[in-house]
Amino acid sequence: MPVALSYPGVYIDEVPSGVRAITGVATSITAFVGRARRGPIDSDDKSPVRIASYADFERAFGGLSNDCPMSFALMQYFANGGSDALVVRVHNNAVAAQMPALPAAALFSAASPGAWGNRLRVRVDHDVEAEVAAANLPNTMFNLRVKDLDTGLIETFLNVSITAGHPRFVSQVLRDQSRLLRGAAALAARPAAGQPIPPGPADPFDPANATTLAGGDDGSAVGDAQISSGPNLRSLKLGLYALEKADLFNLLVIPPYSESADVSNTVWSAAVGYCTERRALALVDPPYHSSGWDAADDVTPAAITNVVARSANAALYFPRLRLPNPLRENRSEPYAPCAAVAGVMARTDAQRGVWKAPAGIEANLVGVLAPDVSLTDPENGHINPLGVNCIRSFPNTGPIVWGARTLRGADTLASEWKYVPVRRMALFLEESLYRGTQWVVFEPNDEPLWAQIRMNVGAFLQGLFRQGAFQGTSPREAYFVKCDKETTTQADVDLGIVNIYVGFAPLKPAEFVVVRLQQMAGQVGA
Repeated sequence: MPVALSYPGVYIDEVPSGVRAITGVATSITAFVGRARRGPIDSDDKSPVRIASYADFERAFGGLSNDCPMSFALMQYFANGGSDALVVRVHNNAVAAQMPALPAAALFSAASPGAWGNRLRVRVDHDVEAEVAAANLPNTMFNLRVKDLDTGLIETFLNVSITAGHPRFVSQVLRDQSRLLRGAAALAARPAAGQPIPPGPADPFDPANATTLAGGDDGSAVGDAQISSGPNLRSLKLGLYALEKADLFNLLVIPPYSESADVSNTVWSAAVGYCTERRALALVDPPYHSSGWDAADDVTPAAITNVVARSANAALYFPRLRLPNPLRENRSEPYAPCAAVAGVMARTDAQRGVWKAPAGIEANLVGVLAPDVSLTDPENGHINPLGVNCIRSFPNTGPIVWGARTLRGADTLASEWKYVPVRRMALFLEESLYRGTQWVVFEPNDEPLWAQIRMNVGAFLQGLFRQGAFQGTSPREAYFVKCDKETTTQADVDLGIVNIYVGFAPLKPAEFVVVRLQQMAGQVGA
């Protein structure tokens, strides 16, 4: 009610309704960790980079490269329906190109390591505005232009300074605005005897008037040390753990290190453990070069655990996919499948919901010529009970995802998290409720609070029920929310604890469809 009733009349008091709508989180943000030609690296404060299309990847990370399997993985992801990706670029001793000559005695280097920087051309001139020159120390102001000879991108920075702390200090301007160039922390003044560079010919980036950066190198193929096992990677938020800087991701893809090196068991184990912490699902590729799954008989329980430990937060897909390589005259080559599968998951989530299994005739793989290993029904029957998802090709459908089990989905484990959609639905609910109930913290812990919790969580689950996310014909059969004096005892209240019990009846995929036929012994009636 109003603080003070001091005069006769009508008072208006807005009473809070207690409704705090819970919004479901995204379900198919896919994180990629691997090598790229260019772009922010894992130690950069701009990493991971969020992209929404393959064109974004080309602009930020340089497009396809046979030395960078992640570039093909992103292409397959977006081709199959992916719409939101986080990219962490790691490298192994890559070197940034630098300016060999020093116009204006200023040291510049490429914005990120890699041989791409050797195609940057920089022009410096001192034809600054007279008012700007007069207002600053002599020989400290200049103009900077840089051009990427590969993409044609040109950046221009006028009236920049070599003086640290200046509002137009060139290194700070480049750090904030440039995608191509970086400056040193401290720059020396241009000698007083220097003369402004004349305008020159029509092309300001003619070699006669500009300097080309040199010394950039792509380094070696990445390995375990760059992804997860290097010293202090977690504390420094490098490699896989650069994703600490991301608010949310749902799927994790780690492409092979190179055309001749698979991701190791050590890295997959670290990745699955990290996904468990972040309520995400790791998509695991089958081995190609290291142990060679070249036939269904190669997929055994021991072979699976050699790749990755069994977890409800991981799913393994077999076999690899054959796709045309645009960099090699479109010749067919085998590729790791999980980026394309992540795209299928994103497409299925958008069309049907996270509770729909990302498998079946709707889960077709776009741009895929064929699975690298053609599986028969008996071979599929050998692999499926082991918790490995098959990719198969059928007439009129082409290559499709034909399995939806987690790595806890082996029949012998009898896990409640056997199926991918059930596990992903639980992760979606956990993350949504975790974020949507933050307002509860420090509220008075009594029945009015518990009633608000029941109302808000129940409204969220009811919305999902209406979309067909749960089993059952009524809300009572589909879910429950319990938060009262039975779940939160007086001892809990004294300790500042409120307990919320949420249960749901998941939709499980119709994995085995049985049709029973019976021959009628005779006809009934005339």
